[in-house]
Amino acid sequence: MAVLAYRYHQFHKEKNDIFVDVAGEDDRKFSLGQLRRFSWRELQLATDNFSENNIIGQGGFGKVYKGILSDNMKVAVKRLADYYSPGGEAAFQREIQLISVAVHKNLLRLIGFCTTSSERILVYPYMQNLSVAYRLRELKPGEKGLDWPTRKNIAFGAAHGLEYLHEHCNPKIIHRDLKAANILLDDNFEPVLGDFGLAKHVDTKFTHVTTQVRGTMGHIAPEYISTGKSSEKTDVFGYGITLLELVTGQRAIDLSRLEEEEEVLLLDHIKKLLSENRLDDIVDGNLKTYDRKEVETIVQVALLCTNSSPEGRPKMTEVVKMLQGIGLAEKWAKWEQLEDAMKQDLSLMSRQYIWAEDSCTDQEAIQLSKAR
Repeated sequence: MAVLAYRYHQFHKEKNDIFVDVAGEDDRKFSLGQLRRFSWRELQLATDNFSENNIIGQGGFGKVYKGILSDNMKVAVKRLADYYSPGGEAAFQREIQLISVAVHKNLLRLIGFCTTSSERILVYPYMQNLSVAYRLRELKPGEKGLDWPTRKNIAFGAAHGLEYLHEHCNPKIIHRDLKAANILLDDNFEPVLGDFGLAKHVDTKFTHVTTQVRGTMGHIAPEYISTGKSSEKTDVFGYGITLLELVTGQRAIDLSRLEEEEEVLLLDHIKKLLSENRLDDIVDGNLKTYDRKEVETIVQVALLCTNSSPEGRPKMTEVVKMLQGIGLAEKWAKWEQLEDAMKQDLSLMSRQYIWAEDSCTDQEAIQLSKAR
Protein backbone atom coordinates (compact mmCIF):
# COMPACT_ATOMS: atom_id res chain seq x y z
CA MET A 1 0.00 0.00 0.00
CA ALA A 2 1.36 3.40 -0.90
CA VAL A 3 2.76 5.60 1.85
CA LEU A 4 1.90 9.28 1.72
CA ALA A 5 3.64 11.99 3.75
CA TYR A 6 1.41 13.48 6.41
CA ARG A 7 2.57 16.63 8.21
CA TYR A 8 1.02 16.29 11.64
CA HIS A 9 -1.12 13.26 12.28
CA GLN A 10 -0.63 9.55 11.94
CA PHE A 11 -3.65 7.60 10.76
CA HIS A 12 -2.94 4.01 11.51
CA LYS A 13 -0.06 1.96 12.84
CA GLU A 14 -0.22 -1.72 11.93
CA LYS A 15 1.91 -3.53 9.36
CA ASN A 16 1.80 -0.50 7.03
CA ASP A 17 1.74 3.15 8.08
CA ILE A 18 -0.67 5.36 6.14
CA PHE A 19 -0.09 9.11 6.11
CA VAL A 20 -1.79 11.93 4.22
CA ASP A 21 -0.04 15.10 3.08
CA VAL A 22 -1.94 18.21 4.21
CA ALA A 23 0.74 20.67 3.18
CA GLY A 24 -1.80 22.61 1.15
CA GLU A 25 -4.02 22.41 -1.90
CA ASP A 26 -2.68 20.07 -4.52
CA ASP A 27 -4.30 19.87 -7.95
CA ARG A 28 -2.78 16.49 -8.71
CA LYS A 29 -4.92 13.36 -8.35
CA PHE A 30 -3.53 10.09 -7.06
CA SER A 31 -4.69 6.95 -5.29
CA LEU A 32 -4.25 5.44 -1.85
CA GLY A 33 -5.31 1.92 -2.66
CA GLN A 34 -8.61 2.74 -4.33
CA LEU A 35 -8.88 6.22 -2.79
CA ARG A 36 -8.67 9.26 -5.01
CA ARG A 37 -7.41 12.64 -3.95
CA PHE A 38 -9.53 15.51 -5.22
CA SER A 39 -8.50 19.10 -5.60
CA TRP A 40 -10.51 21.82 -3.91
CA ARG A 41 -11.40 23.25 -7.32
CA GLU A 42 -12.88 19.95 -8.51
CA LEU A 43 -15.25 19.75 -5.58
CA GLN A 44 -16.07 23.43 -5.72
CA LEU A 45 -17.23 22.99 -9.33
CA ALA A 46 -19.01 19.71 -8.58
CA THR A 47 -21.17 21.27 -5.85
CA ASP A 48 -21.77 24.66 -7.51
CA ASN A 49 -19.45 26.31 -5.00
CA PHE A 50 -21.01 24.32 -2.11
CA SER A 51 -24.42 25.78 -2.80
CA GLU A 52 -27.00 25.61 -0.02
CA ASN A 53 -29.37 24.17 -2.64
CA ASN A 54 -27.18 21.08 -2.87
CA ILE A 55 -27.20 20.23 0.85
CA ILE A 56 -28.53 16.70 1.40
CA GLY A 57 -27.54 16.26 5.04
CA GLN A 58 -25.94 17.97 7.98
CA GLY A 59 -25.02 17.42 11.60
CA GLY A 60 -22.35 18.15 14.16
CA PHE A 61 -19.70 17.00 11.66
CA GLY A 62 -20.63 19.63 9.06
CA LYS A 63 -22.65 19.40 5.84
CA VAL A 64 -23.06 16.91 2.99
CA TYR A 65 -23.58 18.22 -0.54
CA LYS A 66 -24.77 16.52 -3.69
CA GLY A 67 -22.19 16.93 -6.43
CA ILE A 68 -21.59 15.98 -10.07
CA LEU A 69 -17.98 15.40 -11.16
CA SER A 70 -16.62 16.33 -14.56
CA ASP A 71 -17.21 12.75 -15.77
CA ASN A 72 -20.91 13.11 -14.72
CA MET A 73 -20.50 10.80 -11.72
CA LYS A 74 -22.83 11.78 -8.87
CA VAL A 75 -21.15 12.06 -5.47
CA ALA A 76 -21.91 13.04 -1.89
CA VAL A 77 -19.36 15.54 -0.62
CA LYS A 78 -18.95 15.63 3.17
CA ARG A 79 -17.38 18.91 4.21
CA LEU A 80 -16.22 18.73 7.83
CA ALA A 81 -16.77 21.74 10.06
CA ASP A 82 -14.21 22.72 12.70
CA TYR A 83 -11.77 20.12 11.38
CA TYR A 84 -8.96 21.93 13.20
CA SER A 85 -10.48 20.99 16.57
CA PRO A 86 -9.12 17.73 18.06
CA GLY A 87 -12.46 16.00 17.52
CA GLY A 88 -12.88 17.19 13.95
CA GLU A 89 -9.42 16.18 12.81
CA ALA A 90 -9.76 12.83 14.57
CA ALA A 91 -13.11 12.17 12.88
CA PHE A 92 -11.60 12.88 9.46
CA GLN A 93 -8.64 10.59 10.07
CA ARG A 94 -10.82 7.87 11.55
CA GLU A 95 -13.26 7.83 8.67
CA ILE A 96 -10.51 7.53 6.06
CA GLN A 97 -8.67 4.93 8.09
CA LEU A 98 -11.64 2.69 8.82
CA ILE A 99 -13.85 3.00 5.78
CA SER A 100 -10.99 2.51 3.34
CA VAL A 101 -10.06 -0.74 5.07
CA ALA A 102 -13.57 -2.17 5.60
CA VAL A 103 -14.96 -3.24 2.21
CA HIS A 104 -18.40 -4.86 2.10
CA LYS A 105 -21.48 -4.43 -0.07
CA ASN A 106 -23.44 -3.14 2.95
CA LEU A 107 -20.83 -0.54 3.96
CA LEU A 108 -20.54 2.88 2.36
CA ARG A 109 -17.55 3.06 0.03
CA LEU A 110 -15.18 6.01 0.29
CA ILE A 111 -14.21 7.31 -3.16
CA GLY A 112 -11.66 9.86 -2.05
CA PHE A 113 -10.80 12.96 -0.06
CA CYS A 114 -9.55 16.52 -0.26
CA THR A 115 -7.25 18.31 2.17
CA THR A 116 -6.13 21.92 2.10
CA SER A 117 -4.75 24.25 4.75
CA SER A 118 -8.33 25.04 5.80
CA GLU A 119 -10.51 22.12 4.61
CA ARG A 120 -11.11 18.43 5.25
CA ILE A 121 -13.53 16.83 2.77
CA LEU A 122 -14.62 13.23 2.14
CA VAL A 123 -16.21 12.07 -1.12
CA TYR A 124 -18.65 9.15 -1.37
CA PRO A 125 -20.95 7.73 -4.03
CA TYR A 126 -24.26 9.58 -4.11
CA MET A 127 -27.04 7.48 -2.62
CA GLN A 128 -30.06 8.17 -4.80
CA ASN A 129 -32.62 7.24 -2.14
CA LEU A 130 -30.88 9.06 0.71
CA SER A 131 -31.30 7.52 4.19
CA VAL A 132 -33.71 5.12 5.86
CA ALA A 133 -34.71 7.90 8.26
CA TYR A 134 -35.59 10.12 5.30
CA ARG A 135 -37.72 7.39 3.69
CA LEU A 136 -39.49 6.68 6.99
CA ARG A 137 -40.23 10.19 8.21
CA GLU A 138 -39.19 13.00 5.87
CA LEU A 139 -40.75 12.19 2.49
CA LYS A 140 -41.95 14.93 0.23
CA PRO A 141 -45.33 14.54 -1.51
CA GLY A 142 -45.17 11.96 -4.29
CA GLU A 143 -41.95 10.33 -3.09
CA LYS A 144 -41.81 6.58 -2.53
CA GLY A 145 -41.81 5.24 1.01
CA LEU A 146 -40.55 1.87 2.21
CA ASP A 147 -42.77 -1.17 1.78
CA TRP A 148 -42.43 -4.17 4.07
CA PRO A 149 -40.15 -6.33 1.82
CA THR A 150 -37.77 -3.35 1.51
CA ARG A 151 -37.73 -2.79 5.29
CA LYS A 152 -37.01 -6.47 5.86
CA ASN A 153 -34.16 -6.32 3.33
CA ILE A 154 -32.73 -3.28 5.14
CA ALA A 155 -32.82 -5.21 8.43
CA PHE A 156 -30.85 -8.06 6.85
CA GLY A 157 -28.40 -5.80 5.02
CA ALA A 158 -27.58 -3.73 8.11
CA ALA A 159 -27.07 -6.95 10.10
CA HIS A 160 -24.64 -8.30 7.48
CA GLY A 161 -22.72 -5.00 7.48
CA LEU A 162 -22.33 -4.99 11.26
CA GLU A 163 -21.44 -8.68 11.31
CA TYR A 164 -18.62 -7.93 8.86
CA LEU A 165 -17.29 -5.07 11.02
CA HIS A 166 -17.41 -7.15 14.21
CA GLU A 167 -16.34 -10.57 12.97
CA HIS A 168 -14.35 -10.16 9.75
CA CYS A 169 -12.23 -7.04 10.36
CA ASN A 170 -8.99 -7.39 12.26
CA PRO A 171 -8.95 -5.56 14.54
CA LYS A 172 -12.74 -5.46 14.75
CA ILE A 173 -14.56 -2.19 14.19
CA ILE A 174 -17.45 -0.84 16.22
CA HIS A 175 -19.63 1.78 14.55
CA ARG A 176 -20.98 3.51 17.71
CA ASP A 177 -23.72 5.50 15.99
CA LEU A 178 -26.02 3.04 14.28
CA LYS A 179 -29.45 4.49 13.49
CA ALA A 180 -31.87 4.87 10.60
CA ALA A 181 -30.26 8.19 9.60
CA ASN A 182 -26.90 6.45 9.11
CA ILE A 183 -28.22 3.68 6.86
CA LEU A 184 -28.19 4.92 3.27
CA LEU A 185 -30.09 3.50 0.29
CA ASP A 186 -28.73 3.13 -3.23
CA ASP A 187 -30.66 3.22 -6.51
CA ASN A 188 -32.14 -0.21 -5.77
CA PHE A 189 -32.91 0.57 -2.11
CA GLU A 190 -30.03 -1.67 -1.00
CA PRO A 191 -28.78 -0.55 2.44
CA VAL A 192 -25.24 0.59 3.25
CA LEU A 193 -23.98 1.66 6.67
CA GLY A 194 -22.50 5.14 6.60
CA ASP A 195 -20.98 7.83 8.85
CA PHE A 196 -17.95 6.24 10.46
CA GLY A 197 -16.92 9.46 12.19
CA LEU A 198 -17.45 7.88 15.62
CA ALA A 199 -16.25 4.37 14.76
CA LYS A 200 -13.35 2.74 16.57
CA HIS A 201 -11.02 -0.21 16.23
CA VAL A 202 -11.22 -2.70 19.08
CA ASP A 203 -8.14 -4.77 19.86
CA THR A 204 -9.15 -8.40 20.31
CA LYS A 205 -7.07 -8.48 23.51
CA PHE A 206 -9.59 -6.13 25.12
CA THR A 207 -13.32 -6.58 25.54
CA HIS A 208 -14.24 -2.92 25.40
CA VAL A 209 -13.07 0.60 24.70
CA THR A 210 -13.40 3.26 27.38
CA THR A 211 -14.04 6.69 25.92
CA GLN A 212 -16.17 9.79 26.08
CA VAL A 213 -19.79 8.82 25.37
CA ARG A 214 -20.71 9.63 21.78
CA GLY A 215 -23.74 8.77 19.70
CA THR A 216 -27.44 9.58 19.48
CA MET A 217 -29.73 9.51 22.50
CA GLY A 218 -32.27 6.73 22.33
CA HIS A 219 -29.77 4.54 20.45
CA ILE A 220 -27.05 4.52 23.11
CA ALA A 221 -26.77 1.36 25.23
CA PRO A 222 -27.31 1.89 28.98
CA GLU A 223 -23.90 0.54 30.02
CA TYR A 224 -22.19 2.94 27.61
CA ILE A 225 -23.97 5.88 29.23
CA SER A 226 -23.18 4.75 32.78
CA THR A 227 -19.58 3.58 32.32
CA GLY A 228 -18.28 5.04 29.05
CA LYS A 229 -17.41 1.51 27.92
CA SER A 230 -18.34 0.73 24.32
CA SER A 231 -18.08 -2.65 22.63
CA GLU A 232 -19.65 -4.56 19.78
CA LYS A 233 -22.60 -5.11 22.12
CA THR A 234 -23.30 -1.35 22.13
CA ASP A 235 -23.62 -1.64 18.33
CA VAL A 236 -26.04 -4.55 18.81
CA PHE A 237 -28.18 -2.34 21.04
CA GLY A 238 -28.21 0.43 18.41
CA TYR A 239 -29.13 -2.12 15.76
CA GLY A 240 -32.07 -3.30 17.88
CA ILE A 241 -33.40 0.24 18.18
CA THR A 242 -32.97 0.66 14.42
CA LEU A 243 -35.11 -2.44 13.85
CA LEU A 244 -37.85 -0.82 15.93
CA GLU A 245 -37.54 2.32 13.78
CA LEU A 246 -38.00 0.16 10.68
CA VAL A 247 -41.13 -1.51 12.03
CA THR A 248 -42.78 1.57 13.53
CA GLY A 249 -41.44 4.42 11.39
CA GLN A 250 -40.99 6.36 14.64
CA ARG A 251 -38.02 8.07 16.25
CA ALA A 252 -36.08 6.46 19.10
CA ILE A 253 -37.20 9.31 21.37
CA ASP A 254 -40.52 11.09 20.90
CA LEU A 255 -41.62 13.66 23.48
CA SER A 256 -45.07 13.89 21.89
CA ARG A 257 -45.89 10.50 23.43
CA LEU A 258 -46.00 12.25 26.81
CA GLU A 259 -49.45 13.52 25.87
CA GLU A 260 -50.89 9.99 26.00
CA GLU A 261 -48.45 7.89 28.04
CA GLU A 262 -45.23 8.00 30.03
CA GLU A 263 -43.03 6.15 27.52
CA VAL A 264 -40.85 8.68 25.70
CA LEU A 265 -38.41 5.99 24.59
CA LEU A 266 -39.53 3.92 21.61
CA LEU A 267 -38.17 0.78 23.30
CA ASP A 268 -40.42 1.23 26.35
CA HIS A 269 -43.39 2.08 24.13
CA ILE A 270 -42.96 -1.15 22.13
CA LYS A 271 -42.62 -3.26 25.29
CA LYS A 272 -45.84 -1.77 26.61
CA LEU A 273 -47.78 -2.51 23.41
CA LEU A 274 -46.34 -6.02 23.19
CA SER A 275 -47.32 -6.79 26.80
CA GLU A 276 -50.88 -5.85 25.81
CA ASN A 277 -50.74 -8.13 22.72
CA ARG A 278 -51.08 -5.12 20.41
CA LEU A 279 -48.57 -6.15 17.73
CA ASP A 280 -50.57 -4.54 14.92
CA ASP A 281 -50.51 -1.20 16.77
CA ILE A 282 -46.71 -1.35 16.69
CA VAL A 283 -46.56 -1.38 12.88
CA ASP A 284 -46.07 1.88 10.95
CA GLY A 285 -49.44 3.21 9.81
CA ASN A 286 -47.92 3.93 6.39
CA LEU A 287 -47.53 0.20 5.76
CA LYS A 288 -50.61 -0.97 3.91
CA THR A 289 -49.57 -4.63 3.80
CA TYR A 290 -47.06 -6.61 5.81
CA ASP A 291 -46.33 -10.14 6.94
CA ARG A 292 -47.42 -10.34 10.57
CA LYS A 293 -45.14 -13.28 11.34
CA GLU A 294 -42.13 -11.46 9.90
CA VAL A 295 -42.97 -8.35 11.91
CA GLU A 296 -43.15 -10.49 15.04
CA THR A 297 -39.75 -12.01 14.26
CA ILE A 298 -38.08 -8.62 13.77
CA VAL A 299 -39.64 -7.16 16.92
CA GLN A 300 -38.46 -10.15 18.94
CA VAL A 301 -34.94 -9.88 17.54
CA ALA A 302 -34.98 -6.14 18.31
CA LEU A 303 -35.90 -6.74 21.96
CA LEU A 304 -33.23 -9.43 22.33
CA CYS A 305 -30.68 -6.96 20.91
CA THR A 306 -31.76 -4.26 23.39
CA ASN A 307 -31.38 -6.39 26.50
CA SER A 308 -30.36 -4.09 29.35
CA SER A 309 -27.37 -6.34 30.01
CA PRO A 310 -24.71 -6.45 27.26
CA GLU A 311 -23.95 -10.07 28.15
CA GLY A 312 -27.57 -10.93 27.39
CA ARG A 313 -27.42 -9.51 23.87
CA PRO A 314 -26.65 -11.77 20.91
CA LYS A 315 -23.64 -11.39 18.63
CA MET A 316 -24.38 -10.14 15.13
CA THR A 317 -23.66 -13.62 13.73
CA GLU A 318 -26.51 -14.89 15.93
CA VAL A 319 -28.72 -11.96 14.90
CA VAL A 320 -28.37 -12.88 11.22
CA LYS A 321 -29.47 -16.43 12.01
CA MET A 322 -32.36 -15.31 14.22
CA LEU A 323 -33.69 -13.04 11.46
CA GLN A 324 -33.97 -16.25 9.47
CA GLY A 325 -35.79 -17.87 12.39
CA ILE A 326 -32.84 -20.04 13.46
CA GLY A 327 -32.56 -20.28 17.26
CA LEU A 328 -35.02 -17.44 17.86
CA ALA A 329 -37.76 -19.41 19.64
CA GLU A 330 -35.50 -20.63 22.47
CA LYS A 331 -33.90 -17.21 23.05
CA TRP A 332 -37.28 -15.46 22.95
CA ALA A 333 -38.78 -17.89 25.49
CA LYS A 334 -35.87 -17.19 27.83
CA TRP A 335 -36.27 -13.42 27.31
CA GLU A 336 -39.98 -13.64 28.23
CA GLN A 337 -39.16 -15.59 31.39
CA LEU A 338 -36.63 -12.97 32.48
CA GLU A 339 -39.07 -10.15 31.71
CA ASP A 340 -41.80 -11.84 33.75
CA ALA A 341 -39.40 -12.35 36.67
CA MET A 342 -38.35 -8.70 36.48
CA LYS A 343 -41.98 -7.53 36.50
CA GLN A 344 -42.72 -9.72 39.52
CA ASP A 345 -39.70 -8.29 41.36
CA LEU A 346 -40.79 -4.74 40.56
CA SER A 347 -44.34 -5.50 41.65
CA LEU A 348 -43.10 -6.98 44.93
CA MET A 349 -40.84 -3.98 45.55
CA SER A 350 -43.75 -1.66 44.82
CA ARG A 351 -46.03 -3.45 47.31
CA GLN A 352 -43.29 -3.41 49.95
CA TYR A 353 -42.77 0.29 49.40
CA ILE A 354 -46.49 1.03 49.72
CA TRP A 355 -46.68 -1.11 52.89
CA ALA A 356 -43.67 0.64 54.39
CA GLU A 357 -45.10 4.04 53.47
CA ASP A 358 -48.45 3.17 55.08
CA SER A 359 -46.67 1.90 58.18
CA CYS A 360 -44.75 5.14 58.52
CA THR A 361 -47.94 7.12 58.08
CA ASP A 362 -49.70 5.08 60.73
CA GLN A 363 -46.84 5.57 63.17
CA GLU A 364 -46.94 9.30 62.58
CA ALA A 365 -50.70 9.32 63.17
CA ILE A 366 -50.23 7.41 66.40
CA GLN A 367 -47.60 9.85 67.58
CA LEU A 368 -49.82 12.83 66.79
CA SER A 369 -52.81 11.24 68.56
CA LYS A 370 -50.96 10.82 71.87
CA ALA A 371 -51.92 13.04 74.79
CA ARG A 372 -49.90 16.18 74.95
